[in-house]
Amino acid sequence: MTGQVGAPNVSRETLQRLDIYESLLIKWNPKINLVSRNSLQDLRTRHFADSIQLYTLAPPDGHWCDLGSGGGFPGLIAAILAAEAPEPRQMTLIESDQRKAAFLRTAIRETGVHCTVLCERIEQAAPQAAQVLSARALADLSTLLGFANRHLAPGGLALFPKGVSWKKEVEAARQEWSFDCLPIKSETEPAAAILSITGVKRV
Repeated sequence: MTGQVGAPNVSRETLQRLDIYESLLIKWNPKINLVSRNSLQDLRTRHFADSIQLYTLAPPDGHWCDLGSGGGFPGLIAAILAAEAPEPRQMTLIESDQRKAAFLRTAIRETGVHCTVLCERIEQAAPQAAQVLSARALADLSTLLGFANRHLAPGGLALFPKGVSWKKEVEAARQEWSFDCLPIKSETEPAAAILSITGVKRV
C-alpha cells in the first residue's frame, strides 16, 4: 500500500498499520458486510483516502468521536494516523452493531492504536464532549446535527462528508438547527463535499 493511500509524509509504521487494517477488512467483510463488495476492490481510494482527507481537516489534538463507525471509516483511519502524534489522542468509536464493534476492537488490537469502542446507540451513549465529531454515510444532516448537539463540546468541530445533494440537506437542516457550515470540496468525489460545522444550536 506504500505511496497509494493519499496520506502525505506518513511513517513506515503507519503504512504497516494501514496494511494490517486492509487485510482485516478483506477477511471479515464476507461475514458482516463492512463495506460493499464492489468497493472492497477499491478500498484505498474509495474508503481510505476519503477518510484521510477528513483527518487533514481536523485540529491536531482533542477528543475525536466517530459516530456509527461501522468498518472504521473515518474513525479508525484517524486513530491510525493519530498514532504518529507525540501525545496519544483520545479516540472514541460509537457503533451499536455488536459484530461490527467486535471487528473494530480486533482491528484496534491488531494495529496497536489507542482507541475506545462504545457498542451503544448514539442517542443513548453518554455525551462525549468531543472536540471533533465525525460521521460518514450515517444519516441526513438534520439527524447528524441532533447527534452533534449531544456529543460535541462547545466550540467543537463536526466533519460530515456528504454526497451530491449536500446543498439540499443544509437547506433542510436550517429549518431545525442554527449552525455555521463551511463546505469543502471532496478530493475523492468532485460533486461531493465535506461539511465543516460549528456552533450547532436548535432553532
